[in-house]
Amino acid sequence: MQQAYIYDAIRTARGRAKAEGGLADLSPLELLKNLYDHIAIRNHLDPQWIEDVVLGCVTQMGEQGGNIAKASLMYSHWPDSVPGITVNRFCSSGLDAINLAAMKVMTGQGTAILAGGIEMMSRIPMLSDKAILFADHAVALQSRMLLMGSGADLIASNYGISRQQVDQIAYDSQQRAARARREGYFTSIVPITNPVSGKVVDRDECIREHITLQQLADLPPAFADLGAMGVDELQLSEQPQLDHIEHVHTAGNSPAMADAAALVLIGDTDLEQRLGKPPVARIRAVATTCEDPLQVVSGCSAATRKLLTEQRLEVADIDLFELHEAFAATSILCQQQLQIDADKLNVNGGVIAMGHPMGATGAIMMGTLIDELKRRELQTGIVATSGAAGTGTAMLISLC
Repeated sequence: MQQAYIYDAIRTARGRAKAEGGLADLSPLELLKNLYDHIAIRNHLDPQWIEDVVLGCVTQMGEQGGNIAKASLMYSHWPDSVPGITVNRFCSSGLDAINLAAMKVMTGQGTAILAGGIEMMSRIPMLSDKAILFADHAVALQSRMLLMGSGADLIASNYGISRQQVDQIAYDSQQRAARARREGYFTSIVPITNPVSGKVVDRDECIREHITLQQLADLPPAFADLGAMGVDELQLSEQPQLDHIEHVHTAGNSPAMADAAALVLIGDTDLEQRLGKPPVARIRAVATTCEDPLQVVSGCSAATRKLLTEQRLEVADIDLFELHEAFAATSILCQQQLQIDADKLNVNGGVIAMGHPMGATGAIMMGTLIDELKRRELQTGIVATSGAAGTGTAMLISLC
């Protein structure tokens, strides 16, 4: 079986998911065209070499509908010979796109594959596709398919996680992300020009570096009303050890909505000769799993644990972990279950601070991990993401 290597990982900055956000004037097709142009130019990459494009996208409708992977290639005037496929495993989609691309390389189905993701939440809001599992409350309860924040509150309740703890995680994420932005650590960002304002967007916009713990503490719970509509009753009926649900998550300790896209160039050893440069990293192993759907976002921790077990590795064997801050309780769950030291976990903040463009987040996190491994002259890292319904994916890489 072939080895799969990462030759480059680029991303846009994360724009605020508002009309005044830095990227909001670009359509998803335009944003992806910018990234295709960047990755081709900086790698001297002939688009004819690409044998497939795999993109994650969660809300596949309107401007993001119609198989945006292939649609964006056609919009960008890439060769007709390049196919494209769009995948959705909720918020794990960008990382699962990388996994699918790597599997194609490993099994001889391609020498060069592009993977990544896109989500323009200012233009195609979350849940605007009206999927029945989210849009119909009765169907959601029947299927045990809850919104992510409700699952995060259940995690907090099950593991004794307090409001003070989740606010501290959010504060730390903001401070770490602000420092990394200030010091220029996010080197995988490529500049994007907003065609309407003329502004060059090259810095993550969602970071709130001046927020205080008191401001976080003053925010009201975001998911208590959902709990009163039957969600708490369902959760408690299956959790006899609990007598109530602690609603600790707010707008301040939950992921921020954002606009962004990311691309990762994956290939075998033959691509090194074509590009005239060595790969950046090797994809060593991947694990995907699914836990209790009622906890919704616990899959990140479960997938990381599964990956370590299958590879006979300990936490001490990994230099850095980039784990999805799918609500603050998830980060605390990872710390409790995996015993990861704070100095190697999300060292430059996470999506609570920087924003969560759902289909792109996993691919963005891959670039962020590679950035920091290179900066610190370390070698081994794990990226892991939580999707809805308890799903999770984790990927082990080593720098070359």
